[in-house]
Amino acid sequence: MSAGLPPPHDHVVAAVATTAEVLSHPDLDVDMLAPWEHRRLDRIRVPARRDDVVAARLLLRLCASRFTGRAPDAHELIQFCPECERYEHGRPSLRDSPRTGVSMSHAHGLVAAAAGPGAVGIDVEPSTRRPGPMAVLRRMLPEAELRAAAASQDPGPGLLRAWVRREALLKAGGARLPLLEWEDQGRGATAAVASAAPVDVLSGITAPGCR
Repeated sequence: MSAGLPPPHDHVVAAVATTAEVLSHPDLDVDMLAPWEHRRLDRIRVPARRDDVVAARLLLRLCASRFTGRAPDAHELIQFCPECERYEHGRPSLRDSPRTGVSMSHAHGLVAAAAGPGAVGIDVEPSTRRPGPMAVLRRMLPEAELRAAAASQDPGPGLLRAWVRREALLKAGGARLPLLEWEDQGRGATAAVASAAPVDVLSGITAPGCR
């Protein structure tokens, strides 16, 4: 994992930020979102959650820009659900760059996004979050990871990391992909990226070459 350096085009570009950081970024604006994205936003009644969703979608465009070398507003985001064969929800992709894998996540004032070659998935949670209840975790997480977390004096952080890893893999399509996980202590975030390609995590969304 490297930070703040221009990555090769065969690397995934990933970033974690606060919602406030993204919404104040000089090169990002809500007007970049497509009409169908605005329609979805209009259905969100909680302002803080709406801001998180906006920030995640803008950060995705920034990571895509960092990966492709094109401007953030040059990318058209689409979502398609193969189960119901409808657009405007489901796994995201770029209409103008279908071979670029993209993923995004948001949670309580934190957002994350990634863009790179092939399947990619990213997830972020506040480091203080404790997933549960255990009955749900047993259905969702591998038994070995549950046992490893339970062996600790404080199983909460281990369970959270296992949850974030699982979500990243699911967003990447559920394949057995390598995982990179890290703690962003400054933002109080726990994050993971699933990808077969190497991952470059931006040290800050305003790092040189990122804008």
